[in-house]
Amino acid sequence: MQMNFTLDGGVVSFEIGHCTVAGWTGRDAKAIQHHIDELAAIGVKPPSTVPLYYRTSFGMLTQAPVIEVVGKGTSGEVEPLVIAKDGVLYLGLASDHTDRELEAHSVALSKQICAKPVANTIWKFDNVADHLEQIELKSWIREGDSDEWVPYQEGTIASIRPLSDLIEGSGLKSAGASGKAAAMLCGTFGAKGGVRPARSFKMAMHDPVRGLSITHSYDIVELPEIA
Repeated sequence: MQMNFTLDGGVVSFEIGHCTVAGWTGRDAKAIQHHIDELAAIGVKPPSTVPLYYRTSFGMLTQAPVIEVVGKGTSGEVEPLVIAKDGVLYLGLASDHTDRELEAHSVALSKQICAKPVANTIWKFDNVADHLEQIELKSWIREGDSDEWVPYQEGTIASIRPLSDLIEGSGLKSAGASGKAAAMLCGTFGAKGGVRPARSFKMAMHDPVRGLSITHSYDIVELPEIA
């Protein structure tokens, strides 16, 4: 699947042929337990081990401003996105949009059924490697009929397991050495006020050292559940 990104003022294209969603990647054991507990509150079983690497169809990655979902039980999660291609790594921004009702049955299926919105800007990993853990991620949601953006998530990459560990554990570099690029969503933070659906989701990644930001927003269209 072809995806185009803005990179250092130009445009780079990748043929992506592999996608992984890394789950339960919090570095702080208490933070992991908080996320497990908030998902348990909506019926999600705890993971067998942490972290876990879920293979997801690369065709679910999208840069569209709108995604369609089935039913009212889905929600987004802001996450760092790492792309590997021929030994070179890039850092971007994505949302692990997930079907929470299906998650109570199968976490893997819940992640595989929803589109994964991706921002159209990336950075070279080497350009942020020396201050990677200072990079900030935030998300906001629009609920109900309101146009107000409500703060939903906030944290830094320091709250997530070292990305180098996730890259090694997932085999991302090997997957991105096959002629096509490989992508991995790297985990998230707890939600303010609890995990819940919204009609719009906005996310941002800010590099305070270089003064650069990546942003993306998308609307969620709910398709009816037909019995």
